[in-house]
Amino acid sequence: MTVEITIVGLGQIGTSIGLALAEHTNLLKRMGHDRRYDIAKQAAKMGAVDRVSPNLPSSVRDADIVLLAIPMDQIRETLEIIVPDLKEGAVVMDTAPVKESIAAWAGELLPPGCDYVGLTPVINPAYLYGPESGTEAAHADMFRNSLMGIVAPARTSPEAIKLAADLTRLLGASAFFTDPTEMDGLMAATHLLPQMMAAALLNATVDQPGWREGQKLAGKVYAEATNPIMHQSDAAALRAAAMLNRENLLRHLDNTIAILQAFRSDIQDGNQDALQERLERAVQGRERWWKQRQSGEWAQSEAFPTAETTSSSDVFGRLLGINRRPGLRRPGAKK
Repeated sequence: MTVEITIVGLGQIGTSIGLALAEHTNLLKRMGHDRRYDIAKQAAKMGAVDRVSPNLPSSVRDADIVLLAIPMDQIRETLEIIVPDLKEGAVVMDTAPVKESIAAWAGELLPPGCDYVGLTPVINPAYLYGPESGTEAAHADMFRNSLMGIVAPARTSPEAIKLAADLTRLLGASAFFTDPTEMDGLMAATHLLPQMMAAALLNATVDQPGWREGQKLAGKVYAEATNPIMHQSDAAALRAAAMLNRENLLRHLDNTIAILQAFRSDIQDGNQDALQERLERAVQGRERWWKQRQSGEWAQSEAFPTAETTSSSDVFGRLLGINRRPGLRRPGAKK
């Protein structure tokens, strides 16, 4: 008996997950769905999924795992659409950058017996500088030797949490656990803030006085500084993430504004020593982070223990056990 995972959203993350699971096709079936059917067919051609469906409800009907790898502004709508067609015992996961709101939506919308577990994928450092995005930028080792955040609300069953950890291992990553509130704070600083800063830089320069000539001179530094804004599918996705994580993001924006004001004061006052000290601290901090990020030195001490070796058959055997838990059928559920 095989297990079916439906990947909804076949951009870089969703397609990479499908590619990473390709070596386990003897144990699972990979269904794919994307709003753009041509993207779904492209992912299938790449070998990321075994089959695709243009119809969202039918794509999840037989799924044991439903993985939402879609923009933040599409999550609630997608949950509302798929809930009537989820099989009993299905586990819904997502890869979005905001977890507390999604956990609340899942608690409101998912039927009894279905669980929600949030995933926060951390990309293999080999691909951090890749300019590509979308389906064509997917890689089977996108998460290998990296970390995967696992975010489980208090009501989540232990079986679903263990399933997320086992799935993480199949992707080649190490799991670390946190709650939705903590993850939102971390993502506001490391994911949303860089995108907002890129947007600010663009709004401060594009079409401003001097831009007609300045755009001809903008080079690598400008390209790297503004690239984070391209890590969302569109402005609506970033807007949704920012508004749903507003308290954390506002705190980090206030801190950033204060630091920029300190830079401004140093420059205005001609305080070269203070300015150099701030800049040196930034350079050293970046060098430390990059060295650790490349080596993954924190993985063994902070990640989920990996002493127990988990085989693919163990992973999916447990999943099938979850789906056979008694008493999960809900009134009106489709058979």
